[in-house]
Amino acid sequence: MKKNIIAGLDLGTTKVCAVIAEQLEDGKYEILGFGVAPSIGLSKGLVTNIGKTAEAIKEAFSIASNKAGLLVTSVNVGVAGEHITSMRHRNYVTITNEEHEITKEDLHRLETDVRTIRIPSDRQILHIIPEEFFVDYQGGIDSPIGMSGTRLEAANHIVLASIPAIQNIKKSVERAGLQVANYTLQPIASSSSVLDENEKDLGVLLIDIGGGTTDIAVIHRKAIKHSKVFGVAGNQVTNDIRETLGVVTEEAENLKKNYGYATASAIIKDEDILIRGVGAKGNTKIPTSLLTQIISLRMHELFSLIDNEIRKAGFKNKIKAGVVLTGGGSLLKGCPELAEEVFGLPARIGVPVELTKNSVTEVEKPEYATVIGLLKDVMGSKPVSVSIAVKIKNKKENVLSETWKKFRQFFDDL
Repeated sequence: MKKNIIAGLDLGTTKVCAVIAEQLEDGKYEILGFGVAPSIGLSKGLVTNIGKTAEAIKEAFSIASNKAGLLVTSVNVGVAGEHITSMRHRNYVTITNEEHEITKEDLHRLETDVRTIRIPSDRQILHIIPEEFFVDYQGGIDSPIGMSGTRLEAANHIVLASIPAIQNIKKSVERAGLQVANYTLQPIASSSSVLDENEKDLGVLLIDIGGGTTDIAVIHRKAIKHSKVFGVAGNQVTNDIRETLGVVTEEAENLKKNYGYATASAIIKDEDILIRGVGAKGNTKIPTSLLTQIISLRMHELFSLIDNEIRKAGFKNKIKAGVVLTGGGSLLKGCPELAEEVFGLPARIGVPVELTKNSVTEVEKPEYATVIGLLKDVMGSKPVSVSIAVKIKNKKENVLSETWKKFRQFFDDL
């Protein structure tokens, strides 16, 4: 039996991803099983059909379980969607023990106090992430346990989610025969799989471009400072191509992936592209530069929205390590170049790290950053063992087992 088995579930707009892994002693992860199913019943991070979503989850985990030879009963689930909002909140507690030493119980009291704040009735707190602690007004403290003082204060990043949205995810997972162990905001999960500690410390902007949503997180001094979900992503780019060129969605997606660029400056050679006609409409040809213009308008809009958001939130000057792009949408050629143009910062593509050499190489891609990040806890520092693993027996083993039982029963009856 494997030890410390962990499972993650990424409910995307275009695909549902399931992963089963073992967390090893050196802190790395060995991917035991991985499965992908078409996402039917989800739109922009929201469940629109519980039955279809449950079937997609079943299919993805069936593939992952067969590869791993393990069944899991509970999973870490990624959450996204425009219903996600965040806020900052400061609170404090008084240290009353005789030694005035700060303990884990004091941290628990801080969190309990945060949960009493007033929030909209249709919202629930998804995460309470301390950005910084203050002991007797002295700030810049990461871990106050063991310190002496009379007042412990925290600046918190609080993530809120729609209660109905979370309930629909829970129903879908349970209908698929699983239980939810933890919910994790997708950009936080992605950040734990593609960012290194130096980037988190210096200040980095993570942009996770999916099919239906784009999720961002600003991390500075190894703490989440800002997060937001935008409803502009890869599917909007595909739709722009479809509407402008008059092609079907499948053809538009192929054109984007095979010939598209996010910015004209990244084009290597401006060649003609064959556009297949539909019905009476014959085949046509367009230059690569025309396709790029269509794509660039939407991608530039997305990056400009993000740039305005982080400027408005006051974090643009905190991003010293640059921009990390991940998610399936980041695979669009020229994405880092466009990001550098819009943000005025260095940019790179982020792929999952901390995987063993024995892991499935298929998951070492930006589009699987979230599901790999779900193997860790909310801040990416410790593994979260959430799965009860059951070894799958093959048919031959089952037949031998039944035969042996009958054989023993025969002699017992003599």
